[in-house]
Amino acid sequence: MKKNLRIVSAAAAALLAVAPVAASAVSVNADAVSSANNSNLGNNNNGTFTVLPLNNGATVNVKPNISLNTSAYEGVKANISVSFSATVDGTTATSNFTPNASTIELWKNEKDKVTQVTDLQQVTSSNAGATYQVKMTQVGLNFGSQNANKKVTLTFPEGDMFKTADTSLAQSHEVQLDKNGTTTLPEVVMNVTAKNFANPTVVTWLNGTTSAPVTAGNITLYAGSDAGKMNVAQVVAEARKNYVAMGAKVADPTNNIKEALKAMNIDVDARGWFVAPKSFTFNLTAKSDVNDATATLPVTVNVPNGKDTTVPSQSKTVMHNAYFYDKNGKRVGSDKVTRYNSATVAMSTTTIKGKAYYEVIENGKATGKFINAANIDGTKRTLKHNAYVYKSSKKRANKVVLKKGTEVTTYGGAYTFKNGKQYYKIGNNTDKTYVKASNF
Repeated sequence: MKKNLRIVSAAAAALLAVAPVAASAVSVNADAVSSANNSNLGNNNNGTFTVLPLNNGATVNVKPNISLNTSAYEGVKANISVSFSATVDGTTATSNFTPNASTIELWKNEKDKVTQVTDLQQVTSSNAGATYQVKMTQVGLNFGSQNANKKVTLTFPEGDMFKTADTSLAQSHEVQLDKNGTTTLPEVVMNVTAKNFANPTVVTWLNGTTSAPVTAGNITLYAGSDAGKMNVAQVVAEARKNYVAMGAKVADPTNNIKEALKAMNIDVDARGWFVAPKSFTFNLTAKSDVNDATATLPVTVNVPNGKDTTVPSQSKTVMHNAYFYDKNGKRVGSDKVTRYNSATVAMSTTTIKGKAYYEVIENGKATGKFINAANIDGTKRTLKHNAYVYKSSKKRANKVVLKKGTEVTTYGGAYTFKNGKQYYKIGNNTDKTYVKASNF
């Protein structure tokens, strides 16, 4: 019979006995495998599996946490960490193993077969990037008595499997928790890619034609005659043809492309079609299977017959400190344009809740941030009394007397001076010229 990698650590057994749901550590042949809690949960597209309730409406998310680090030197064993966790109604259960009952085996995927690894010294740096299977038996999950007798459906990521007492290996099964809210999975099989984190190699982007290293990319595509449309798949294919990552796998850039277009307020339909702008930039990303090194390549797509999406703009002087607002008139953050500085804004104002705003334009693109037009163009007000022009609470700016009934443009909100009275800035300049607000 083949030698199993069995859990024999007495310390691990003691820890599991008192804390079956907590983070735990166990060893294979006294030094090889550890199990650790990971409460970061995700979805089925990024390496997670989900527990879905069949009664009471609870939602359960489960995430595997598995790694295999190759041995760095001869005579040193590889290190493997095996764990997965799930949360039911606020209670997190981490996979737990029972000494002398649970087993953990490591198998290597060959071309047409799977071979058991009986000694972790066999997993050397030359195996970095190779895919292995971890086979576990008698794996427990303890969701607590508050989840007693619930039925859940466990669904592992694609390629991973488990079975129950009544079923064979499959990606998904219904599981009945017992009166204590626990369950034991007879067998679990999960995939893991061996890594060599001692490897200092970095990911390098290359030109697909010349093989020369590049730090940025440029591709040219033409929009179709159908209303100037282009498909995301065209962009993906051209980018992959022109740029490759040495020693790494390139991630599907579809979502990156869609996010870049979304930032430009360009809609992409369900089939990937969009009206192509003159240019846009997205990121290609790559990750090494050997040591998880990553690299990003910004790629600019030039479309000679694309639609000009540049928003007409103008430079305006801000006469009063101006905060930014969103399309609903709510203030965005604490940044502001200070008075007497210029801002690039749209050619006309937008009315939001009865007030006029200028949308801020950056690099020819609308930002969705707005400045109150009163801080730029001012507000026309009619004097109810004769008014002096002041430079401070005690000193007049000049000898001018503004007559009752005169229309005066004020900028922004009123300032409160040291004397406790409020004044409006007047005059489209940087001079200290203020009129008492009570005169309007």
